[in-house]
Amino acid sequence: MSTAPAVTPATVSPGLQTFLALDFGIKRTGFAVGNRLMRTAQPQGTIQAEGDARFVKIAERLREWQPDALVVGVPYHPDGAEHENTRRARKFSRQLQGRFNLPVFEVDERYTTTEAHSMGAKDADAAAACIILEQFLRSIP
Repeated sequence: MSTAPAVTPATVSPGLQTFLALDFGIKRTGFAVGNRLMRTAQPQGTIQAEGDARFVKIAERLREWQPDALVVGVPYHPDGAEHENTRRARKFSRQLQGRFNLPVFEVDERYTTTEAHSMGAKDADAAAACIILEQFLRSIP
């Protein structure tokens, strides 16, 4: 069973309007931006970086897009069980919150990369981030 925080009206303040989603991977991280009003997201590319270099590039994206909050895709097994990448993504979420002092919401991202590939995405990581963000936006009031 998934242990990701539930997205409810109580956890997503009405003041949060613009979101940056990240499809975290060990070597690559895809990005998408979107807003609550339109409930749509646009893919914004992928960075290939690890460790501190990843956070430097994320900081650049944050300065560019000025989001109110972040949304991170967290992978689970098909049955909802956690695995090593689940733990890595959740740690990444905590690091983002600690470094950038923005609200971070976690979204179950099972099959988003597969869905992105099936849609013919040229940048599957950015397309997966877009899918993650649109799922999130549809789940909030």
